[in-house]
Amino acid sequence: MTALPLKEIGAPDRGICVRRFAEIRHATEALAAGLLPEDQAIQSMPDVSPTKWHLAHTTWFFETFLLIPHLAGYTAFHPAFAYLFNSYYETVGARHPRPQRGLLSRPGTAEIAAYRRFVDDAMRNLIEGSDDATWDGIAPLIELGLNHEQQHQELILMDIKHVFSLNPLRPAYRPRTALATSKPSPMRWIDFEGGLVEIGHDGRGFAFDNEGPRHRVWLDPFRLASRLVTCGEYMDFMEDGGYRRPELWLSDGWAAVKAEAWPAPLYWERRDGEWSVFTLSGTQPFNAAEPVCHVSYYEADAFARWCGKRLATESEWEHAASNAALAGNFVHRGALHPIPARGDGSLEQMFGDVWEWTMSAYLPYPRFRPAAGAVGEYNGKFMSGQMVLRGGAAVTPPDHIRVTYRNFFPPSARWAFGGLRLAEYR
Repeated sequence: MTALPLKEIGAPDRGICVRRFAEIRHATEALAAGLLPEDQAIQSMPDVSPTKWHLAHTTWFFETFLLIPHLAGYTAFHPAFAYLFNSYYETVGARHPRPQRGLLSRPGTAEIAAYRRFVDDAMRNLIEGSDDATWDGIAPLIELGLNHEQQHQELILMDIKHVFSLNPLRPAYRPRTALATSKPSPMRWIDFEGGLVEIGHDGRGFAFDNEGPRHRVWLDPFRLASRLVTCGEYMDFMEDGGYRRPELWLSDGWAAVKAEAWPAPLYWERRDGEWSVFTLSGTQPFNAAEPVCHVSYYEADAFARWCGKRLATESEWEHAASNAALAGNFVHRGALHPIPARGDGSLEQMFGDVWEWTMSAYLPYPRFRPAAGAVGEYNGKFMSGQMVLRGGAAVTPPDHIRVTYRNFFPPSARWAFGGLRLAEYR
């Protein structure tokens, strides 16, 4: 799907907005189309949400922030949905506890589908029928809502993968797409001079508030690995006692290894001496050439220390990626899993395949201010105790990513599609 900006030269384009709204809403429903109603109701851990909750929450966003305040005569689809499907917007009102989302057998998938249709029809009326002053005010909020929905498209795939991984039947979300099984390409090093550079969004086109303001940073000369770390390289770390050597780990990371008894990345399984990996296409043979995925920040950092290297800062990553083609193995490729690098010696896999952990804490940029009102709770309130990831993954919509995009997760998170690239100072 190609991005259609809401703004051309001049006023926002309502026709483009209607088409883009329909495309993104349909794409979300297509992700759930192959799931049973029973699949869509399960919450496998507190960080995972049931598929039907994602479908309803993204709809609640449009109802709450656009239809109720801006469409005359609109009546909410169900009075309880404001409580059930609010995620974390404290200023909007009370919400159902996140760890208990899997306890809701009602509403069912059919009622949530009806909710989506009801809101979609009303949104079309709002877009096409609002006066010019209202339209100018709501167009940016619609753009935010659509990008928010694309975030949940990725979360639907992340979450159902975790749900299916706990099922002894190891069900496949989608049949496997043929993936390369070649030997890993040699890792090369790409040099960057550093210096005084600018990072952050420049204000042209859509961006989340945490991507700006654009500002200057100083970078010492550095180099990045030409590709992502592979499963085979990570296996070498494991076989060298990586999960048994406390000197390689941050204190909190070592505590997590011991408390959770991590022996390998999430979704790796060993039976009868052979390793396999659980994917959205079910259990697959271990492929040494593909990028390692589903490691926490702690694991990524420990691996880098084992190599005598480090992770990149987010400023280094963005500076290096600023001239890279914004293309890669995204959700539209259909693999839904990382694929091996081509091995041409260039800076590869900067976009797609896996979100790359950086060594940067998720903090505000200089002069950052959250947006006014309830949507100001979108990103700024989470700027504590999290680490930044960059570049997108095999489950990310291709028109959702930018070089300035800042994803963030707690350092212990493993169900996200997190991987790593090595860096070092020159």
